[in-house]
Amino acid sequence: MMNSKKYYSANDFYREFFGEKVYKISLNGGMSCPNRDGRISHGGCIFCSEGGSGDFAANALFSVTEQINQSIEKVRTKYKGNRFIAYFQAFTNTYAPVEYLEKIFTEAISNPVIAGLSIATRPDCLEDDKIALISELNRVKPVFVELGLQTSNENTAVFINRGYTNSVFTDAVSRLQAQNIKVIAHVIIGLPGEAFSDYENTVRYLSDLNIHGIKLQLLHVLKNTKLFELYEKGLVKTLDCDEYIDIIVRLIELLPPEMVVYRITGDGPCILLAAPLWSTDKKNTINKINRVFEERNTYQGRNYHQWQSNQ
Repeated sequence: MMNSKKYYSANDFYREFFGEKVYKISLNGGMSCPNRDGRISHGGCIFCSEGGSGDFAANALFSVTEQINQSIEKVRTKYKGNRFIAYFQAFTNTYAPVEYLEKIFTEAISNPVIAGLSIATRPDCLEDDKIALISELNRVKPVFVELGLQTSNENTAVFINRGYTNSVFTDAVSRLQAQNIKVIAHVIIGLPGEAFSDYENTVRYLSDLNIHGIKLQLLHVLKNTKLFELYEKGLVKTLDCDEYIDIIVRLIELLPPEMVVYRITGDGPCILLAAPLWSTDKKNTINKINRVFEERNTYQGRNYHQWQSNQ
C-alpha cells in the first residue's frame, strides 16, 4: 500500500499489521558468526566491524529482559509508545544450540511490551530444528527473519567473503516461507566492482523469491575492517550522495508494490566511520530521496509491472 513517500515503508506496514506504530530495539544474543570463528572463515565479511553489524545493539552481558528495559529507556525521548519489536541484531542470531535460542527468544517474546521478534542471521545457520523453533514462536507473536544477502552476484560474494552461495540463500528462504515466516533481505549498494546492473539483478532475484521485505543499505567503510585496508590503499571508492539517491529511487521502482522497504540508507557508528562521511546526515539523505520521488511523480512498482509483462 503506497504512501506519500511513494514506497511501502516499514512504518506503514507496522501500522497496518499491528494496528499502531511500533519501535524496533536492538538486542544482543551473545553469539558469534561461523564466518569469524573458523567454521567457514576468519575475519567475517570484509565490511563487517568487530561489533558484527550490531554496533548499536545492547550489551550481551545483560539478560534479554535487562537489554529490553535499557533499550526502551534510551528511546523514550523520541518514542512514547508501549509496543516494540525485539531485534536480535549482532552477529549471527541462530548460531547457537536450539535450546539456547529457545531460552533467549522466549524470554523476549514473553515480555508484554514486545509485539514481535526480528532475527538477523545467515541462511547457512538455519537448520531444520531452528526453523521449527522460529515457526513455533511465530504462532505466539510475529517473527521476522532477516538474511544478509548483500548481492546476488556470486563473484562479488566471494570477494566480500560472504561464505555461501545463492542456492543456500534460496533454500533458506523457501524453507522459512513454507512455515509462513516473513523474510527480510539485506542488500548493500556500492560494493566494490558492482554497477547498477548488479543491483538490478539482486532486487529482481529477491522479487522472484517473493520475500516480504528488503533493506537497502549504503556501503560504509568502517575502520579496522578489511574493507578499510583496501580503501586506504585507494582500491575501493564509495558512492557520493547524488549517485546513491539516484540508484535507490531506480531500485525501489523495480520492487513489487507489496514488498516492504525497511531501509533506504543507513549509518555507521561515527567513531568507526571512515567513508562516506555524508552518510552521517541520515535524515537529510532520506528527505532527498523522498523529494526525488515527488519530483519524478514515481512510485514503487512502476517498472516492476513493466518487467513482469516482459517475462
